[in-house]
Amino acid sequence: MWRDESVTYQVAHRSLGELWGLLGEIDAVHGLYYLLMHAVFAAWDGGLTALRLPSVLATALAAAGVGAIGTRLAGRRAGTLAGLVFAVLPLTQQYAQEGRSYALVTAGVTWATYFFLRATADSRARWWTAYVLTLHLASWLHEFAALVLLAHGLTLWRSRPERRDVRRWAGAAAGVGLGLLPLAVLSAGQAEAQLGWLGRPSAGAWLLFAGLSVVAVLLCRRLIRAGAPGAVPLTRLALPLLIAPAGLLMTLSLVKPWYVDRYVLYGMTGLALPAGAALSWAIGQRHRLAPAARALTACLAAGAAVAVLLPWSLLVRSPESRKDDVVAVARVVERQARPGDGVLFLPARRREWLLSSPGVYGRLDDLALAESPAASRTLQGTERDAAAIRRAVLAADRVIALTDPPGQPLDPFPQEDIKRRTLRTHFEVCERTRVQGAQIVVYARPGRCTP
Repeated sequence: MWRDESVTYQVAHRSLGELWGLLGEIDAVHGLYYLLMHAVFAAWDGGLTALRLPSVLATALAAAGVGAIGTRLAGRRAGTLAGLVFAVLPLTQQYAQEGRSYALVTAGVTWATYFFLRATADSRARWWTAYVLTLHLASWLHEFAALVLLAHGLTLWRSRPERRDVRRWAGAAAGVGLGLLPLAVLSAGQAEAQLGWLGRPSAGAWLLFAGLSVVAVLLCRRLIRAGAPGAVPLTRLALPLLIAPAGLLMTLSLVKPWYVDRYVLYGMTGLALPAGAALSWAIGQRHRLAPAARALTACLAAGAAVAVLLPWSLLVRSPESRKDDVVAVARVVERQARPGDGVLFLPARRREWLLSSPGVYGRLDDLALAESPAASRTLQGTERDAAAIRRAVLAADRVIALTDPPGQPLDPFPQEDIKRRTLRTHFEVCERTRVQGAQIVVYARPGRCTP
């Protein structure tokens, strides 16, 4: 479990009153997801399995949606292969086994896209209703899901639709926007606290976005030239879905950083669709090869896929794929802690490392804590002023400090500075343990370190 999953875990275990109070201050964008997870844990408090099971099921549902879209546009085989491609993409696999909302958002957007196709082809009210309701639900799970409206608008424009369909889509988009307005207004007031940690997209992010876009464009171009079934409508849908939401968010992030790849994870549908159609077309050309050549080609393709995807699949299932590992941190603290020990979090937001392990956290005296997370309607609680923190630390004989690994920037706030200076001046290091993304340092008064 890493720090974002820990937030889900501890927030979802709060009472409904405490949860409602939190959403009025921060994290409203994840409010519906937290309520869903609160219901999951109320029904079955199954730890990490319960935390991640909704994401697993949502990814299966999203893969089925990709298959349904591909089947409608390019045939059953292309749809089946597109769903399989979607399922094995590294980004899909990463968020399929993570206790956050992004897999559920992807499932909602994917099925909204399917309903969009049905509505523009059929125009019966039930398809437009399904489109609005599904996209509305996805957007309340995370408001950036609404960016898919841009992709759908581009698809509709390129399809030369009847005016009736344009009017109905515009009405549906307006309905989604109006329904999302309360969340947008509330989360806008929380944006600085919510997204203040973000930087502008890195060169690596731009290169990845450009690389995936180029691959999708080349696949679509090849399908159109080959006259593959459904190549043109598939291209009109897939490329805007992959490029428009992510491209818009990355461009806006040059001015105001808002982009993280998981916020537009649903764009992977736009890569899986042409990849599945291309595989289907290639299989359809097998009659041109001799039997031995077919077998060799199939083996080479399978071997290449395994060679490329297996390392990624293994990586995203390891602690090393995340920024930190709060379970590992809690285990080290549990082993090192003694009755009466104080604990300090440097910086304060690292309190998250223990909040999802109340049995460990409850044994320690949180020296800097002024008000608990639930009482203060915050994610990690509020801390005392610098002078009060210094007095509390000086009154302790042993302190367990949970800090970032060496080389990370230090917070300049007075409370954080006084923690560091007091420990450095009045204590000595007894033990230092490093785990993924964190280090746990045991301090004691000079001469009092014991094995």
